Amino acid sequence: MQSSTIEKNTEADISDDFPLFGKLQSYEHEQIVVCSEPDLGLKAIIAIHDTTLGPALGGVRMWPYNNEQEAIRDVLRLSRGMTYKAAISGLNLGGGKAVIIGDPRKEKNEALFRAFGRYVDSLGGRYITAEDVGIDVQNMEWVRMETKYVSGLPKAIGGSGDPSPVTAYGVYQGMKACAQKAYGSDSLEGKRIAVQGAGHVASHLCHFLNEEDAELFVCDIYEDKVNELADEVGAEVVDPDDIYGLDVDIFSPCALGGVVNDDTMEHFKCDIIAGAANNVLEEEDKHGQMLLDNNILYAPDYVINAGGLINVASELEGYVEERAHDQASKIYDTILDILDYSEENNTPTFVASNILAEKRINNVGQIHQIYTSDSQFSGHIGELYKNASL
Repeated sequence: MQSSTIEKNTEADISDDFPLFGKLQSYEHEQIVVCSEPDLGLKAIIAIHDTTLGPALGGVRMWPYNNEQEAIRDVLRLSRGMTYKAAISGLNLGGGKAVIIGDPRKEKNEALFRAFGRYVDSLGGRYITAEDVGIDVQNMEWVRMETKYVSGLPKAIGGSGDPSPVTAYGVYQGMKACAQKAYGSDSLEGKRIAVQGAGHVASHLCHFLNEEDAELFVCDIYEDKVNELADEVGAEVVDPDDIYGLDVDIFSPCALGGVVNDDTMEHFKCDIIAGAANNVLEEEDKHGQMLLDNNILYAPDYVINAGGLINVASELEGYVEERAHDQASKIYDTILDILDYSEENNTPTFVASNILAEKRINNVGQIHQIYTSDSQFSGHIGELYKNASL
């Protein structure tokens, strides 16, 4: 295993153009691990944001980032979001995330994922990995060959399998909560909904929406995927560049993040933005306030898409599908609480959700201060640190 260092020819770029420690400190991260196996083509980054509530749980995604800086920005934002997601969802977990730089359609192999698994294992349970964008169950099985700190495993070996259905169900519930706030009814029948993306989560979401007789518009960069989905749910396929300007009730971003930005803001003709994508707001402060000023209800991404985390986290106590769906259904009430707080305090919804999440983290952090030196190993989550019997 190669040492965890950034390749020499990129050190100057990162230190000069990308203030790594500044980002770590501003986001209040605990740790970042850069993993390199040149012979296997592994370039991975693991970020641990906060472990106040428990070990950091968050998926690994594989994506062909343009450069290392872009990958680091993504993993820092994603891991921070996982901390808030776990906290607002009532889970006893911290926030972490990992990214592998590469094309998931061309560069996957057993050795690469087993090498990544060894880096995960070296953290001794501080970070538990799972499936994310560009990753499938087979990849997780390869990682599991090298470490016990894996969740989201196949049902055949005691795991929860693909978390996409539960993620989509949580998004669906959050979307209904937004409709209740905006229209006085949570029915989505007849609502015009634009879904950006045709991946696993988007597909399951569209099926939920189709069952409620919503009018659907879908787009994706892969024509074969979007055409197949459109045929299944009776949706209209639109060009990816046109999805932002559609005259719809709800815009649902279910692909990559940053889609609410300076270029897209002027095109939105919707009442609600609620989708499964992470980091939907390119600049939280700026674009969150712009949505508030434009009277567009925004369901904070890390809240509405928490179903996936809820699903894989449930494996840690022994997976029961019904229980995972029941927990995901509570996203409805959480979103309503956030929307109410936002309205009462005239503050963007992402600020409202952050305040509520931070309140729980701070309260639990204070409780931990009176524990004995062995308290970190108390309870079921503590056993993960010692045994990690996932």
